[in-house]
Amino acid sequence: MANIESAKKRVRRNARRTIVNHARMGRIRTFIKRFDLAIEGGDKEVAQQAFKAAQPEIMRGVTKGVLHRNTASRKVSRMSARVKALS
Repeated sequence: MANIESAKKRVRRNARRTIVNHARMGRIRTFIKRFDLAIEGGDKEVAQQAFKAAQPEIMRGVTKGVLHRNTASRKVSRMSARVKALS
């Protein structure tokens, strides 16, 4: 365990940030799951709406530091290709 005051403070801060980051990732995963369900449904219009809702959420994860930029871009690219393949 940390003995120095600043290290103790850092442990407390990390615990708070972990909770926030996990909530953010959970939110992103929820949007991705909604998109997957829309794709399985086969309706292109619903899938496009789900994609338009999920894309900014994924990119927000990059801005907030919970996702790497390339990971987010790869996910969005694959989602876009799946929507395009529905037609």
